[in-house]
Amino acid sequence: MERKYYEINEQLARTANNTNSFSDYVENEATNEYKYYCDKVYDILEKIIEQKPNLAEKATYKVDRYCRKLADYYNAYYKNEASCPSMLISGAGNFPVRKKNIQNSRREKLYATWKDLEEQAEQIKNLLIMDQPILSKNQDAVELLEEKIAKLEEEHKQKLYWNKYYKKNGTLKGAEGLSDKVVKVTEDFIKRNPGFLPFTVCNDTANIRRYKQRLEKLKVAKAIETKIESIFDDNNNELFKVVRNTEIMRLQLIFDGKPNDEVRSILKSNAFKWSPKNCAWQRQLTNNAISALKRVIDQIRRMNNVSENIEGIENEL
Repeated sequence: MERKYYEINEQLARTANNTNSFSDYVENEATNEYKYYCDKVYDILEKIIEQKPNLAEKATYKVDRYCRKLADYYNAYYKNEASCPSMLISGAGNFPVRKKNIQNSRREKLYATWKDLEEQAEQIKNLLIMDQPILSKNQDAVELLEEKIAKLEEEHKQKLYWNKYYKKNGTLKGAEGLSDKVVKVTEDFIKRNPGFLPFTVCNDTANIRRYKQRLEKLKVAKAIETKIESIFDDNNNELFKVVRNTEIMRLQLIFDGKPNDEVRSILKSNAFKWSPKNCAWQRQLTNNAISALKRVIDQIRRMNNVSENIEGIENEL
C-alpha cells in the first residue's frame, strides 16, 4: 500500500533549530520525525486492511486525515519556534520579551493540538483492537468493565512511574517498559515542550471514576431478575406487556399483534424501536426509558378513552 506523506517545511525547521540551539540541524530531521509518527498509524492500517477489511475505508480516511493534520502541526510548530530566538542565542540585551510571551502562549495551544493528534492515533489503533464501547446488553458487560478498569489503572500507574523517573533522572533512558525508539522520540518532543511532562495523566482518574460508577450501576441493574407485567386500560383490558429484561438490559413492550399507526407513532416518539429478533418494541433499560414508558402508558390510555367515547356517542346516535 502506498503511504501518503504531506510536506514538512525543512527551511522553517532549520531556522527554528538555529534560533533555539547551538547544535547543527540534521538534514531532514523534521521530516523523518513526522514520517515516524505517520508510519506508526500506517502500520496499523495495513493490519486493519488484512484482518478487518470492513473497517478499511474508515481507517484509511482517518489515517490520511491524521497525517495531514500532523504535517500542519509540525509546520505551525516550527513557524512559532522560528518567530523568536532563545535568550541563550540572542543574549539578554534588547530581548523581545513581549514577542517571547506570545510565542509561549502559542506553544500551549500547539501542545493542545498535539494531544488531540495523539487521541486520533489512539482511535485508529482502537479500530484494530476493537476497543469499542462496552454495551450494557452484553451478558459479560460486568466482566468487560472490570477488565477495562484494571487496564486503565495499570496504564495510569505506568505513566506516573515514567513521569517520576523523568523528573528524577532528566531522561527516560533506562525506564522500564519503553523501547529506545520511543524514548528518543518522546525526549525530542520534551525538548520542544519543556514545560510539560512526557506522559499526560490529567484525564485518567476521571475516566477511571466514570467507568467505576457505570460498573456499580450495571451491577445493581444486573442483580435484579427479569420482570414481566401487564398494562391495562381503564376498563381492565390488557394493552401490552412490559418486560424489564436485565439480561440484555432492554425495556421491552410486547403487544398482542401489530399496534395500529397511532400507537406505533407514540412508541417511536418515545424512542422505542421494533426488534424483529426479540419480537418486541424496545429501548435500552435506563431511568430515561422508565420515564418514557410512563408517557407511553398515559398516551395510549388517553387515546383509548377518546376512541371509546367516540364509539359510545356513535352508538347513541
